[in-house]
Amino acid sequence: MRSGIIAKKLGMTRLFMDDGRQIPVTVLQMENLQVVAQRTGEKDGYTAVQLGCGAAKAKRTSAAMRGHFAVAKVEPKRKIAEFRVSAENLIEVGEEITANHFLEGQKVDVAGTSIGKGFAGAMKRWNFKGLRATHGVSVSHRSHGSTGQCQEPGRVFKGKKMAGHMGSARVTTQNLEVVRTDIDRGLIMIKGAVPGSKGGWVTVKDSVKKKAPEGLPFPAALRSAIAPTEAPAPAEAPEGGAQE
Repeated sequence: MRSGIIAKKLGMTRLFMDDGRQIPVTVLQMENLQVVAQRTGEKDGYTAVQLGCGAAKAKRTSAAMRGHFAVAKVEPKRKIAEFRVSAENLIEVGEEITANHFLEGQKVDVAGTSIGKGFAGAMKRWNFKGLRATHGVSVSHRSHGSTGQCQEPGRVFKGKKMAGHMGSARVTTQNLEVVRTDIDRGLIMIKGAVPGSKGGWVTVKDSVKKKAPEGLPFPAALRSAIAPTEAPAPAEAPEGGAQE
C-alpha cells in the first residue's frame, strides 16, 4: 500500500489528444509536497506517513506546529494529511514527492470537500420529482410531500430524506483516470470533475477497486531520485580563432 498525495484544485480545462479527441480534465497542483512525519508500528501502533503541502507564513502558524515543522526541517505547510502505508513503503522525513507518483492511464480515488449549496429543497438535494402540476396541487409543487405515517408509529424516522443543508461534506470520487502529469510544474490532470471548489485541497490515492498498473514507483516518486540534468558542454572555439 503506497502513500497518497495532497494537491490543490486549480480548475478545469481540456486536452487535445493525438487522435483529435478532446478530454475534459481537472488540473491538480502539488505545491512542494513533503513528508513531515512518520508513524511506525513500534511507536504508534500503525505505519503511515504525514505529508504537508503548500506554503504557510510562519507568523500565521501556531508555535506547536512551527516546532513540528522544525523537527522535520521543512518549511511551514498550509495543508497536512496522513496516509496509511505498509512498512516497506515508509518515506524518509523531508523527502519531496513529485507528480510522476501516478502514471498516465492509472485509476485513482480523489477525496475533497464538496461545494456548499446552503439550505436546499428535496428536489435539488435528493432528486425528488416533486408533486403534480395539476389535480388540486397549489403552491407546493416542489415540496417533498408526506414524511411520516398515521398514529402508528406517529413520528418521522431518522435519516428521512428531506430539505436541509446540502454540500460542504467529505466526498470521494472513485476510479478517475490520470490523463497527464507534469513533473516540472507539479501538475496532475485527471479526467472529469473532482470534488471541491477552485483553490480547495484534495487527496489522491491509488484506486482501491482497480488493479494497480505495472511500473508504479515504490515507495513513491521522489525528487531525490530524479537525476540532475547534465549541463551542455561549452562550444569549442575554432582553431583559427573567432571570425568576424
